[in-house]
Amino acid sequence: MEPQKEEAQGYPNICAVLQILGAKWAFLAIAELSKGPKRFNQLHRDLAIVKTQSLTDALRHLEQNGIVRRQVFPTVPVTVEYSLTEKGMDFQLSLQEMEKWAVKWGAKEE
Repeated sequence: MEPQKEEAQGYPNICAVLQILGAKWAFLAIAELSKGPKRFNQLHRDLAIVKTQSLTDALRHLEQNGIVRRQVFPTVPVTVEYSLTEKGMDFQLSLQEMEKWAVKWGAKEE
């Protein structure tokens, strides 16, 4: 058996979570939406580092996995607002712990 497959079998729950969350930009989108619902353009401005297509892909993936809610308002032009679902809000504690770890160890060289 390949080493990577052995590691994945040792941590099936973590691998499942990473599959649900998808790409690295998903973490930033969740963190930003934890501050409250946002329209796409506002979210994109707040996450200027993320390219438009990458953000779109991350939001679609998160929506498909029940993390993000996409709400369309029948205005002219159409208004789309993104927010976290209950499942997405529940992930905030994990993000906070990741932030603590990054502050403690992220920039340090050993």
